[in-house]
Amino acid sequence: MAMEGSGAKRRHGRRFPPNPSIDREIAALAARQHGAVALRQLTDLGLADSTVRTRVARGRLHRVHHGVYAVGHPLLTYAGRCMAAVLACGPGAALSHRSAACHLGLRDDNRRTIDVTSPKRTGRMLDGITAHRGGTLTSGDIAAVDGIPTTTLARTLLDLAEVVPRRQVERAIDRAEILRVLDAKAIGDVLERANGRRGATILQGVLEEIQLGSTITRNDLEEAFLQICRDAGRPPDAANAWIPYPGGGGAEADFLWRAQRLIVEVDGRDVHTTRRAFEHDRRRDQRLMTLGWRVVRFTWRQVLHERRTVAATIQTLLTG
Repeated sequence: MAMEGSGAKRRHGRRFPPNPSIDREIAALAARQHGAVALRQLTDLGLADSTVRTRVARGRLHRVHHGVYAVGHPLLTYAGRCMAAVLACGPGAALSHRSAACHLGLRDDNRRTIDVTSPKRTGRMLDGITAHRGGTLTSGDIAAVDGIPTTTLARTLLDLAEVVPRRQVERAIDRAEILRVLDAKAIGDVLERANGRRGATILQGVLEEIQLGSTITRNDLEEAFLQICRDAGRPPDAANAWIPYPGGGGAEADFLWRAQRLIVEVDGRDVHTTRRAFEHDRRRDQRLMTLGWRVVRFTWRQVLHERRTVAATIQTLLTG
């Protein structure tokens, strides 16, 4: 039986250990790839298939997907699972859709499955991976982000538009604007090559209809109020908008309608509860009113449980 390793030889009845440089190369590769390596990479380093099987049997490699292993121990971080999923889908594959958006910092993704796009079909279902066919995917649509091949932000937004509600696409774009990573030219290039994809229509529509950054919300309460306004056909002109005071300073309005000089504030359960905060809010409201703004406040209970009343109030304030 041949000794486990690469390059093991028998001389004069003695077995010599493999070259330790192989182990160092594997360790370095795993470190660059968040603990995951592919069989094809191990083969390129000089390991025979039988040697890989021996290492698996001895617990030095742990199978994650077909042809993909965790080095040293079976537990991988989220980044490691993403890397393993990309490796499992073959050369040219990249993290994509919701997983790419999460990796790029555009949104959270708490699903157990990993989205990967590959220019070729793998021909088999892979556990824990949502595989997407990337017929229009090019090398220019992929970049290494923290060592993981990932679709570019522009391509990610296009893909995301096909698997999440429209509002989540808007929020992802707003987040990209906050991070100062939005590239309109790159998005335009991706849309030109979209070949009639449904996501292209949605993404194009979002870009045309929203003013970047104008509908950013800070929490779910503001998001719920914004949805009430949209359902009523009276969306605000801006959210979290800065209103300057004459002579310096200013105040931030949760929502505003400029033509009607209306500001709406939504108060959560965990804010504005101290006497000092209460008095600060009232002084702020009074200052805004002296500048010609009407300031109306809704509580979290009204926004979450009295949606029709809130919508009717907004309609009256905007038309009265």
